[in-house]
Amino acid sequence: MRKGWGDRELDVPRHPVADLAAARRAKLTEAFPDDRLVLPAGTYKVRANDTDYRFRPDTAHTYFTGNQTSDAVLVVEDGESVLYARPRSDRDTDEFFRDRQYGELWAGRRPSAQEISDSLGIEVRHVKDLPSFGDDRKTRDLTKDEDLARVADELRLVKDEWEVGELQEACDITTLGFEDSVREWDRVLEFGERWIEGTFFRRARAMGNDIGYDSICAGGSHATTLHWIDNTGSIEPGKLVLLDMGVEGHNLYTADVTRTLPVDGTFTPLQRELYDLVQKAQQAGIDAVRPGVPFLAAHNAAMEVLAHGLADMQLLPVSAEEALDPESKLYARWTLHGTSHMLGMDVHDCGRSSADIYPKGDLAEGMVLTVEPGLYFQEDDLLVPEELRGIGIRIEDDILVTADGHRNLSAALPRTSADVEEWMGRHRSAG
Repeated sequence: MRKGWGDRELDVPRHPVADLAAARRAKLTEAFPDDRLVLPAGTYKVRANDTDYRFRPDTAHTYFTGNQTSDAVLVVEDGESVLYARPRSDRDTDEFFRDRQYGELWAGRRPSAQEISDSLGIEVRHVKDLPSFGDDRKTRDLTKDEDLARVADELRLVKDEWEVGELQEACDITTLGFEDSVREWDRVLEFGERWIEGTFFRRARAMGNDIGYDSICAGGSHATTLHWIDNTGSIEPGKLVLLDMGVEGHNLYTADVTRTLPVDGTFTPLQRELYDLVQKAQQAGIDAVRPGVPFLAAHNAAMEVLAHGLADMQLLPVSAEEALDPESKLYARWTLHGTSHMLGMDVHDCGRSSADIYPKGDLAEGMVLTVEPGLYFQEDDLLVPEELRGIGIRIEDDILVTADGHRNLSAALPRTSADVEEWMGRHRSAG
């Protein structure tokens, strides 16, 4: 078994993130000049006995290295970086033939140490040679050290040009996934939410790495459950379907987009009234995005519109101004969640940043955030008219903060009620 094999060392091109990752490591070192920094990639997690979930590396590890192989550890010390990785095993080892997680015959070809080094421009050593770090020097492990985790996330808040390109690509593929779903609407009506989930996943895997998060394909009253990911329900004529879906690209940057569609292709008058209110609120939130304003500016602008809309519908027991008072927020019964979160390699990006920077800080050029207001009327909400119960509407786009304002990275998907109807009709007829 171990004889008669040829060698297949590959000539690997340098990854476009290699130089960017080196600069990122330099900034990280500046924050902790006297410490040893350890950033693991993570390892496999068991799904069902002898099968594992598909591996996805730790975000910070990949951000600072570009590496996406499992069981690797980045060590930064005295300005020097070493990536301890688990390269492929030779054919003269038991691992090659027998190991179900790492053996090439079982799990496929892993890159060699040289291939990883050539691609990422970093010194690579075998992970079995990872030191124990038993000396007196302070060692900060990302999985345990809150300060290191905080700084690593804060360094990711502002995206460079390459990252913006990755996010734009993820949004563009996401647009195709939404279009795929509408083109297969006859199947959607037959098989329900599952068909949309599967259709979108197919596009994500075909052109990206994966979905960035579990897709929300929420027909009818399921749309009032914010994180409905069971996707087991039917898609019924006369109702709405809320689709919150995003593609994760090959370099792990993800889109996060939501559209609420009329199952029949045309909104009823009541659905249109509610949808247009949410779209107006979203537009107000998007218009508020620019450098120097608080991160919460988009949320506050959107809630202003929704609160007044709810007051006009005579749903609030007080005036819109009273409901908008931070001590009240009565409108939140039907809006439920914040309007924005940061977006990048994680769908809720940079969550370990200092609260004074995010979410309490200001926006800066290069940040990317979602703007996603919604209205949700639960099936058993006796404070709203019966015709509203079971309706959930959310509209979400991915917004880049630019020097002079903002750019909608997901603008290729229509947002106004009239444009949504035209778009649905066009793609259904092409299906």
